[in-house]
Amino acid sequence: MSALTGGVLWALTDREINSPFVAKLLKQNPKSKKTKVSLVKTSHRASGIQRVIDLLDINPVKGKDVLLKPNFNTADPFPGSTHNDTLTHLILHLKTMGAKNITIGERSGPPDTSDVLKEKGIYDLCKALDVGLINFEELPPKEWIRVKPEGSHWRNGFRVAKPILDSECIVTTCCLKTHGFGGAFTMSLKLSVGITHKGDMRELHASFFDMRKMIAEINQVYAPSLILLDGIEAFVDGGPAKGTKKRGNVLLAGTDRIAIDAVGLAVLKELGSNKKIMKTGIFEQGQIVRAVELGLGVTRPEEIEIVTDDEDSRRYAEQLREILLKG
Repeated sequence: MSALTGGVLWALTDREINSPFVAKLLKQNPKSKKTKVSLVKTSHRASGIQRVIDLLDINPVKGKDVLLKPNFNTADPFPGSTHNDTLTHLILHLKTMGAKNITIGERSGPPDTSDVLKEKGIYDLCKALDVGLINFEELPPKEWIRVKPEGSHWRNGFRVAKPILDSECIVTTCCLKTHGFGGAFTMSLKLSVGITHKGDMRELHASFFDMRKMIAEINQVYAPSLILLDGIEAFVDGGPAKGTKKRGNVLLAGTDRIAIDAVGLAVLKELGSNKKIMKTGIFEQGQIVRAVELGLGVTRPEEIEIVTDDEDSRRYAEQLREILLKG
């Protein structure tokens, strides 16, 4: 059986036909439409996270089992990895929104995921907040599903953690940073690398010219219900683990990965970043170009509506709109 989703023809195995993620993909509307990205200019995570999520005026987590995907590629201090305060306040707010259960799922790399979780204190955090934890790296082989999108730049597809494919509600939280290697930047699209098998990373990292396309292609296998970007601090050069740091004092939220990354790139441009960011148009960045081709979200800056709730945020949003339109 094959299915056409977002302009991409999928070859499905019998096992994949019955997977909930296929049903979700088949329901997706490939046509782009205007999408909201909420913005709060703040350095206070507790109140800021609640505000930025509430501004979206949606509740996709109520009564659902939520799989929460952070950025724990390494245990390096924020923005090298998700700040534990961000994770804590996000979990607390998801609970007030009526999430049935919350489980953190992640695969780190190159360090062992268990070492990263231990160094960041995530085992204790999960116990204190009564949330589950899945170390994707410890999943048995049967819990990895190989996905082979036609037209992809992956030679033989890539393996995805089955909990991602089976989840009814995925929430992601990413950082705001440049990527000193082939990725150019690490935000919501790049976050999806952590749902793939570590054994597939050799091909990704060896494919310098196609790396950004391959990153975007991973995102075809799921659609997040909610995305939170923490830009209180950002790497404007270097990254992903260490880099030149500047304060952004901004939180973003939305449901469209292209829109989130586009606004995040506008923030990096406003802060002053490296040549890859400053000299390349936002919708000319490789990750975004391929994501647009795949129908993963908005196709141009005019389709992004930035919503705010105070004057300081409104003024900053206007600056970012001008940068978005200019590219």
